[in-house]
Amino acid sequence: MLYHLLYQYFDINLFKYITFRGFYALITSFLISLIIGPYIISRLKLFQKKEGGYVRQYTPDGHELKKHTPTMGGILIVLSVLISALLWCRLDNFYVWITVFSMLSFALLGGWDDYKKIKTKKGISSKTKFIIQVLLSSFIAVSLYLYPDFNSVLYMPFLKNVHIDLGVFYILFMVFIIVGTSNAVNLTDGLDGLAIGPSLIAIASFAFFAYVAGHSKLAGYLHLPHIAGSGELTVFMMAFLGAGLGFLWFNSFPAEVFMGDAGSLSIGAVLGTVAIITKQEIVLAIVGGIFVVETLSVILQVAYFKMTGKRLFLMAPLHHHFEKKGIEEPKIVTRVWIISILLAIIALSTLKIR
Repeated sequence: MLYHLLYQYFDINLFKYITFRGFYALITSFLISLIIGPYIISRLKLFQKKEGGYVRQYTPDGHELKKHTPTMGGILIVLSVLISALLWCRLDNFYVWITVFSMLSFALLGGWDDYKKIKTKKGISSKTKFIIQVLLSSFIAVSLYLYPDFNSVLYMPFLKNVHIDLGVFYILFMVFIIVGTSNAVNLTDGLDGLAIGPSLIAIASFAFFAYVAGHSKLAGYLHLPHIAGSGELTVFMMAFLGAGLGFLWFNSFPAEVFMGDAGSLSIGAVLGTVAIITKQEIVLAIVGGIFVVETLSVILQVAYFKMTGKRLFLMAPLHHHFEKKGIEEPKIVTRVWIISILLAIIALSTLKIR
Protein backbone atom coordinates (compact mmCIF):
# COMPACT_ATOMS: atom_id res chain seq x y z
CA MET A 1 0.00 0.00 0.00
CA LEU A 2 2.80 2.40 0.94
CA TYR A 3 4.74 1.20 -2.10
CA HIS A 4 1.90 2.08 -4.46
CA LEU A 5 1.07 5.39 -2.80
CA LEU A 6 4.54 6.75 -2.12
CA TYR A 7 6.76 5.22 -4.80
CA GLN A 8 4.49 5.21 -7.82
CA TYR A 9 2.92 8.61 -7.20
CA PHE A 10 5.68 10.53 -5.42
CA ASP A 11 8.73 8.73 -6.88
CA ILE A 12 10.35 8.04 -3.50
CA ASN A 13 13.03 5.67 -4.74
CA LEU A 14 13.67 4.08 -1.35
CA PHE A 15 10.38 2.24 -1.60
CA LYS A 16 11.44 0.28 -4.65
CA TYR A 17 14.10 -1.53 -2.59
CA ILE A 18 13.00 -4.84 -1.10
CA THR A 19 15.58 -4.59 1.69
CA PHE A 20 14.35 -1.16 2.81
CA ARG A 21 10.71 -2.22 2.86
CA GLY A 22 11.65 -5.51 4.51
CA PHE A 23 13.40 -3.86 7.44
CA TYR A 24 10.53 -1.45 8.02
CA ALA A 25 7.95 -4.21 7.64
CA LEU A 26 9.77 -5.97 10.51
CA ILE A 27 9.78 -2.86 12.69
CA THR A 28 6.14 -2.11 11.87
CA SER A 29 4.84 -5.57 12.74
CA PHE A 30 6.95 -5.68 15.91
CA LEU A 31 5.55 -2.36 17.14
CA ILE A 32 2.00 -3.39 16.24
CA SER A 33 2.48 -6.57 18.30
CA LEU A 34 3.65 -4.58 21.32
CA ILE A 35 0.78 -2.10 21.01
CA ILE A 36 -2.15 -4.49 20.50
CA GLY A 37 -0.65 -7.43 22.42
CA PRO A 38 -1.79 -6.45 25.94
CA TYR A 39 -5.36 -5.84 24.79
CA ILE A 40 -5.63 -9.15 22.88
CA ILE A 41 -4.06 -11.09 25.74
CA SER A 42 -6.43 -9.54 28.28
CA ARG A 43 -9.47 -10.43 26.17
CA LEU A 44 -8.26 -14.00 25.61
CA LYS A 45 -7.53 -14.35 29.32
CA LEU A 46 -11.06 -13.26 30.28
CA PHE A 47 -12.60 -15.67 27.77
CA GLN A 48 -10.48 -18.62 28.87
CA LYS A 49 -11.03 -17.93 32.58
CA LYS A 50 -14.77 -17.74 32.00
CA GLU A 51 -14.66 -21.20 30.43
CA GLY A 52 -12.71 -22.67 33.36
CA GLY A 53 -9.25 -22.65 31.80
CA TYR A 54 -7.61 -25.01 29.35
CA VAL A 55 -4.59 -27.33 29.36
CA ARG A 56 -3.43 -29.27 26.31
CA GLN A 57 -3.93 -33.02 26.48
CA TYR A 58 -0.98 -35.38 26.94
CA THR A 59 1.26 -32.94 28.82
CA PRO A 60 3.14 -33.38 32.12
CA ASP A 61 1.16 -32.76 35.31
CA GLY A 62 3.01 -29.52 36.00
CA HIS A 63 1.27 -27.93 33.01
CA GLU A 64 -1.94 -27.72 35.06
CA LEU A 65 -0.48 -24.46 36.44
CA LYS A 66 -0.83 -22.97 32.96
CA LYS A 67 -4.59 -23.56 32.66
CA HIS A 68 -5.41 -19.84 32.82
CA THR A 69 -2.60 -18.72 30.50
CA PRO A 70 -4.55 -17.77 27.37
CA THR A 71 -4.06 -19.68 24.14
CA MET A 72 -5.03 -18.60 20.61
CA GLY A 73 -2.28 -15.95 20.75
CA GLY A 74 -1.53 -16.66 17.11
CA ILE A 75 -4.18 -14.01 16.43
CA LEU A 76 -1.61 -11.44 17.55
CA ILE A 77 0.95 -12.72 15.04
CA VAL A 78 -1.49 -12.90 12.14
CA LEU A 79 -2.95 -9.42 12.68
CA SER A 80 0.49 -7.83 12.99
CA VAL A 81 1.77 -9.56 9.84
CA LEU A 82 -1.34 -8.72 7.85
CA ILE A 83 -1.28 -5.00 8.66
CA SER A 84 2.46 -4.68 8.07
CA ALA A 85 2.39 -6.73 4.85
CA LEU A 86 -0.46 -4.65 3.42
CA LEU A 87 1.51 -1.51 4.16
CA TRP A 88 4.91 -2.56 2.86
CA CYS A 89 4.42 -5.33 0.25
CA ARG A 90 3.64 -4.78 -3.40
CA LEU A 91 -0.01 -5.69 -3.71
CA ASP A 92 0.28 -6.69 -7.37
CA ASN A 93 2.41 -9.72 -6.51
CA PHE A 94 0.76 -13.14 -6.83
CA TYR A 95 3.17 -14.86 -4.45
CA VAL A 96 2.36 -12.40 -1.68
CA TRP A 97 -1.37 -13.02 -1.99
CA ILE A 98 -1.11 -16.82 -2.09
CA THR A 99 1.07 -16.66 1.04
CA VAL A 100 -1.42 -14.35 2.75
CA PHE A 101 -4.16 -16.85 1.90
CA SER A 102 -2.03 -19.66 3.33
CA MET A 103 -1.53 -17.75 6.59
CA LEU A 104 -5.14 -16.61 7.03
CA SER A 105 -6.83 -19.88 6.06
CA PHE A 106 -4.71 -22.01 8.39
CA ALA A 107 -5.02 -19.40 11.15
CA LEU A 108 -8.82 -19.57 10.87
CA LEU A 109 -8.72 -23.37 11.01
CA GLY A 110 -6.42 -23.27 14.03
CA GLY A 111 -8.49 -20.56 15.70
CA TRP A 112 -11.63 -22.63 15.29
CA ASP A 113 -9.87 -25.59 16.87
CA ASP A 114 -8.58 -23.42 19.75
CA TYR A 115 -12.05 -22.01 20.36
CA LYS A 116 -13.62 -25.48 20.47
CA LYS A 117 -10.92 -26.72 22.86
CA ILE A 118 -11.55 -23.87 25.29
CA LYS A 119 -15.34 -24.16 25.09
CA THR A 120 -15.73 -27.94 25.14
CA LYS A 121 -12.22 -29.16 26.20
CA LYS A 122 -12.19 -31.08 22.89
CA GLY A 123 -11.17 -29.50 19.62
CA ILE A 124 -12.39 -30.45 16.17
CA SER A 125 -11.68 -34.07 15.29
CA SER A 126 -8.26 -34.96 13.90
CA LYS A 127 -9.93 -36.33 10.76
CA THR A 128 -11.88 -33.12 10.13
CA LYS A 129 -8.83 -30.97 10.73
CA PHE A 130 -6.70 -33.08 8.38
CA ILE A 131 -9.32 -33.00 5.59
CA ILE A 132 -9.58 -29.21 5.82
CA GLN A 133 -5.79 -28.90 5.80
CA VAL A 134 -5.60 -31.04 2.68
CA LEU A 135 -8.33 -29.00 0.95
CA LEU A 136 -6.67 -25.68 1.79
CA SER A 137 -3.25 -26.98 0.75
CA SER A 138 -4.71 -28.35 -2.49
CA PHE A 139 -6.08 -24.92 -3.37
CA ILE A 140 -2.66 -23.36 -2.74
CA ALA A 141 -0.87 -26.11 -4.67
CA VAL A 142 -3.17 -25.98 -7.71
CA SER A 143 -3.00 -22.15 -7.77
CA LEU A 144 0.80 -22.29 -7.83
CA TYR A 145 0.86 -25.13 -10.38
CA LEU A 146 -1.37 -23.17 -12.77
CA TYR A 147 0.50 -19.89 -12.34
CA PRO A 148 2.32 -19.24 -15.65
CA ASP A 149 5.68 -18.27 -14.11
CA PHE A 150 5.83 -21.30 -11.81
CA ASN A 151 7.21 -24.74 -12.66
CA SER A 152 6.98 -28.26 -11.24
CA VAL A 153 10.71 -28.88 -10.96
CA LEU A 154 12.15 -30.18 -7.69
CA TYR A 155 15.71 -28.96 -7.00
CA MET A 156 18.19 -30.87 -4.86
CA PRO A 157 20.31 -29.12 -2.22
CA PHE A 158 24.10 -29.64 -2.52
CA LEU A 159 23.69 -30.78 -6.16
CA LYS A 160 23.49 -27.97 -8.73
CA ASN A 161 22.71 -30.11 -11.80
CA VAL A 162 20.13 -32.50 -10.32
CA HIS A 163 16.56 -31.43 -11.08
CA ILE A 164 13.44 -33.58 -11.19
CA ASP A 165 10.32 -32.44 -13.00
CA LEU A 166 7.45 -34.03 -11.06
CA GLY A 167 4.79 -32.77 -13.44
CA VAL A 168 1.26 -33.00 -12.04
CA PHE A 169 2.56 -35.06 -9.10
CA TYR A 170 4.16 -31.85 -7.86
CA ILE A 171 0.70 -30.87 -6.61
CA LEU A 172 0.65 -33.86 -4.24
CA PHE A 173 4.18 -33.04 -3.13
CA MET A 174 3.18 -29.43 -2.34
CA VAL A 175 0.16 -30.59 -0.34
CA PHE A 176 2.40 -32.94 1.65
CA ILE A 177 4.89 -30.12 2.40
CA ILE A 178 2.26 -27.62 3.57
CA VAL A 179 0.19 -30.06 5.64
CA GLY A 180 3.29 -31.71 7.09
CA THR A 181 4.96 -28.45 8.08
CA SER A 182 1.83 -26.99 9.67
CA ASN A 183 1.35 -30.10 11.80
CA ALA A 184 5.04 -30.30 12.67
CA VAL A 185 5.09 -26.75 14.06
CA ASN A 186 1.87 -27.54 15.93
CA LEU A 187 3.46 -30.56 17.64
CA THR A 188 6.47 -28.46 18.68
CA ASP A 189 4.31 -25.90 20.45
CA GLY A 190 4.39 -27.18 24.03
CA LEU A 191 6.69 -25.02 26.16
CA ASP A 192 7.07 -21.29 26.72
CA GLY A 193 8.92 -19.92 23.70
CA LEU A 194 9.65 -23.37 22.27
CA ALA A 195 7.84 -23.22 18.92
CA ILE A 196 8.32 -19.53 18.20
CA GLY A 197 12.13 -19.68 18.56
CA PRO A 198 12.81 -22.22 15.76
CA SER A 199 10.00 -20.59 13.76
CA LEU A 200 11.74 -17.20 13.88
CA ILE A 201 15.01 -18.75 12.77
CA ALA A 202 13.28 -20.55 9.89
CA ILE A 203 11.37 -17.41 8.92
CA ALA A 204 14.59 -15.36 8.83
CA SER A 205 16.28 -18.06 6.72
CA PHE A 206 13.47 -18.10 4.18
CA ALA A 207 13.39 -14.31 4.02
CA PHE A 208 16.97 -14.66 2.76
CA PHE A 209 16.12 -17.54 0.41
CA ALA A 210 13.26 -15.50 -1.06
CA TYR A 211 15.58 -12.54 -1.64
CA VAL A 212 18.17 -14.72 -3.40
CA ALA A 213 15.56 -16.54 -5.53
CA GLY A 214 14.07 -13.23 -6.64
CA HIS A 215 17.45 -11.71 -7.56
CA SER A 216 18.55 -12.96 -10.99
CA LYS A 217 22.27 -12.28 -10.51
CA LEU A 218 22.50 -13.79 -7.01
CA ALA A 219 20.43 -16.81 -8.06
CA GLY A 220 22.67 -17.34 -11.08
CA TYR A 221 25.85 -17.01 -9.05
CA LEU A 222 24.64 -19.55 -6.46
CA HIS A 223 23.20 -21.90 -9.11
CA LEU A 224 19.68 -21.49 -7.73
CA PRO A 225 16.48 -21.23 -9.77
CA HIS A 226 15.49 -17.63 -10.36
CA ILE A 227 11.82 -17.21 -9.40
CA ALA A 228 10.72 -13.87 -10.80
CA GLY A 229 8.65 -11.97 -8.24
CA SER A 230 9.55 -14.19 -5.28
CA GLY A 231 11.83 -11.49 -3.87
CA GLU A 232 8.73 -9.67 -2.67
CA LEU A 233 8.20 -12.50 -0.18
CA THR A 234 11.27 -11.14 1.63
CA VAL A 235 9.14 -8.21 2.74
CA PHE A 236 6.34 -10.51 3.85
CA MET A 237 8.70 -12.79 5.76
CA MET A 238 10.36 -9.83 7.46
CA ALA A 239 6.90 -8.71 8.58
CA PHE A 240 6.39 -12.24 9.89
CA LEU A 241 9.73 -12.06 11.68
CA GLY A 242 8.79 -8.81 13.41
CA ALA A 243 5.40 -10.17 14.46
CA GLY A 244 7.06 -13.31 15.80
CA LEU A 245 9.53 -11.26 17.82
CA GLY A 246 6.62 -9.24 19.21
CA PHE A 247 4.84 -12.46 20.15
CA LEU A 248 8.01 -13.78 21.81
CA TRP A 249 7.98 -10.63 23.96
CA PHE A 250 4.85 -12.04 25.62
CA ASN A 251 5.52 -15.76 25.12
CA SER A 252 8.97 -15.91 26.75
CA PHE A 253 9.18 -17.77 30.07
CA PRO A 254 6.94 -17.44 32.02
CA ALA A 255 4.52 -17.07 29.12
CA GLU A 256 1.67 -14.55 29.23
CA VAL A 257 0.09 -16.17 26.16
CA PHE A 258 0.41 -19.30 24.01
CA MET A 259 0.17 -19.24 20.21
CA GLY A 260 -2.26 -22.16 20.02
CA ASP A 261 -3.21 -23.80 16.74
CA ALA A 262 -4.09 -20.38 15.31
CA GLY A 263 -0.40 -19.54 15.42
CA SER A 264 1.33 -22.87 14.90
CA LEU A 265 -0.75 -24.01 11.91
CA SER A 266 -0.42 -20.65 10.15
CA ILE A 267 3.35 -20.44 10.77
CA GLY A 268 3.85 -23.94 9.40
CA ALA A 269 1.65 -23.28 6.38
CA VAL A 270 3.54 -20.09 5.52
CA LEU A 271 6.93 -21.79 5.87
CA GLY A 272 5.76 -24.64 3.64
CA THR A 273 4.31 -22.28 1.03
CA VAL A 274 7.40 -20.05 0.87
CA ALA A 275 9.70 -23.11 0.73
CA ILE A 276 7.74 -24.32 -2.31
CA ILE A 277 7.77 -20.94 -4.05
CA THR A 278 11.53 -20.49 -3.52
CA LYS A 279 12.20 -24.12 -4.52
CA GLN A 280 13.79 -24.91 -1.15
CA GLU A 281 11.39 -27.66 -0.04
CA ILE A 282 14.10 -30.11 0.98
CA VAL A 283 16.17 -27.40 2.67
CA LEU A 284 13.08 -26.70 4.80
CA ALA A 285 13.62 -30.10 6.43
CA ILE A 286 17.12 -28.93 7.46
CA VAL A 287 16.13 -25.45 8.67
CA GLY A 288 13.11 -26.92 10.45
CA GLY A 289 15.00 -29.94 11.74
CA ILE A 290 13.53 -29.41 15.22
CA PHE A 291 10.02 -29.69 13.79
CA VAL A 292 11.00 -32.87 11.96
CA VAL A 293 12.48 -34.47 15.10
CA GLU A 294 9.46 -33.54 17.23
CA THR A 295 7.13 -35.08 14.64
CA LEU A 296 9.22 -38.22 14.31
CA SER A 297 9.24 -38.64 18.10
CA VAL A 298 5.43 -38.83 18.09
CA ILE A 299 5.37 -41.26 15.14
CA LEU A 300 8.01 -43.49 16.75
CA GLN A 301 6.28 -43.38 20.13
CA VAL A 302 2.97 -44.53 18.64
CA ALA A 303 4.56 -47.21 16.43
CA TYR A 304 6.75 -48.57 19.21
CA PHE A 305 3.83 -48.72 21.66
CA LYS A 306 1.66 -50.60 19.15
CA MET A 307 4.44 -53.13 18.51
CA THR A 308 5.64 -53.68 22.09
CA GLY A 309 3.07 -52.20 24.44
CA LYS A 310 5.86 -50.06 25.90
CA ARG A 311 6.86 -46.43 25.50
CA LEU A 312 10.01 -45.47 23.63
CA PHE A 313 10.08 -42.02 25.30
CA LEU A 314 8.79 -41.03 28.73
CA MET A 315 6.34 -38.79 26.86
CA ALA A 316 6.00 -37.48 23.32
CA PRO A 317 6.59 -35.04 21.65
CA LEU A 318 10.26 -35.13 22.57
CA HIS A 319 10.33 -31.91 24.61
CA HIS A 320 7.99 -33.54 27.16
CA HIS A 321 10.41 -36.47 27.43
CA PHE A 322 13.12 -34.07 28.57
CA GLU A 323 10.67 -32.40 30.95
CA LYS A 324 9.95 -35.79 32.49
CA LYS A 325 13.69 -36.34 32.92
CA GLY A 326 13.75 -33.25 35.14
CA ILE A 327 15.35 -30.70 32.80
CA GLU A 328 14.09 -27.17 33.47
CA GLU A 329 11.75 -25.72 30.84
CA PRO A 330 13.91 -22.64 30.00
CA LYS A 331 16.97 -24.87 29.52
CA ILE A 332 15.11 -27.13 27.06
CA VAL A 333 13.89 -24.12 25.11
CA THR A 334 17.30 -22.42 24.99
CA ARG A 335 18.99 -25.60 23.78
CA VAL A 336 16.36 -26.00 21.06
CA TRP A 337 17.07 -22.44 19.90
CA ILE A 338 20.81 -23.18 19.78
CA ILE A 339 20.25 -26.32 17.69
CA SER A 340 17.91 -24.38 15.38
CA ILE A 341 20.56 -21.73 14.75
CA LEU A 342 23.12 -24.41 13.87
CA LEU A 343 20.63 -26.10 11.52
CA ALA A 344 19.95 -22.77 9.81
CA ILE A 345 23.69 -22.27 9.28
CA ILE A 346 23.92 -25.73 7.70
CA ALA A 347 20.93 -24.93 5.48
CA LEU A 348 22.42 -21.63 4.34
CA SER A 349 25.71 -23.39 3.62
CA THR A 350 23.94 -25.49 0.99
CA LEU A 351 23.83 -22.39 -1.19
CA LYS A 352 27.62 -22.21 -1.47
CA ILE A 353 28.15 -25.97 -1.50
CA ARG A 354 25.83 -26.20 -4.47
